Amino acid sequence: MRARRALRALSGIVRREMLRFVGQHGRFAAAVVRPLVWLGIFAVGFRSVLGLSIIPPYQTYILYEVYIVPGLVGMMLLFHGMQSSLSMVYDREVGSMRVLLTAPLPRWWLLGARLLANTITVLPIVYLFLVLARVWDVRPPVLGYAAALPMLVLAGLMLGALGLALSSIIRQLENFAGVMNFVIFPLFFASTALYPLWRLEEVSPMLAVIAWANPFSHAVEMIRFALYLQFEPVAFGMCSLALVVFFGLAVWGYDPGRGFWARRTAE
Repeated sequence: MRARRALRALSGIVRREMLRFVGQHGRFAAAVVRPLVWLGIFAVGFRSVLGLSIIPPYQTYILYEVYIVPGLVGMMLLFHGMQSSLSMVYDREVGSMRVLLTAPLPRWWLLGARLLANTITVLPIVYLFLVLARVWDVRPPVLGYAAALPMLVLAGLMLGALGLALSSIIRQLENFAGVMNFVIFPLFFASTALYPLWRLEEVSPMLAVIAWANPFSHAVEMIRFALYLQFEPVAFGMCSLALVVFFGLAVWGYDPGRGFWARRTAE
């Protein structure tokens, strides 16, 4: 009976988040349009600059397909994870988050169900982007789409857990919206989402070290290798470790005796 209640709660949370995401038409459209704008405008110009000034022209297509498109997939997961956590802050302010956490189930299960639901909602958007990317001749092996699925789930859970941990320590909705900019852009640009690590090492060894230590870099590398039917064990291990750490911080932060809840009770 306890397992049935847990599965029913998971099903209800997943269904709620999917209906909520689909109902937010502006957010739904932005999730698709944002990476397409990068792919259609920024990435094409980026490929041209690389082809003319840095690497031989015959390598530009490889760099464009193998590096930029998986990086944009990672960007989609990053933005979605942060925006989902923004909705967590909103739910906490209106009181629905407190109602959820008072359910007779372990707190880690409820938070994990919310995290899994947020990850499931973004997966169709990611695959829609990958299909549309074929218009730009970005065509990884067909089996690569299936091989990338577990890596997309892991990366989505890890980035969502990061946002969940942040939402547990930020009190107001306005503050979290500002913090998102200080998290998203450093994570994205100080990573291997747009540039190969060997190029960063040549330009700035310090930036290369930062990019290697950036968990977002490992999420992108994990997806990048999986799309071309390869497994990157270091990236997989780093993302798994980051997921455990971030989710542990989120569970600790949402403990009624600690973090935000303890401060609110004291007030």
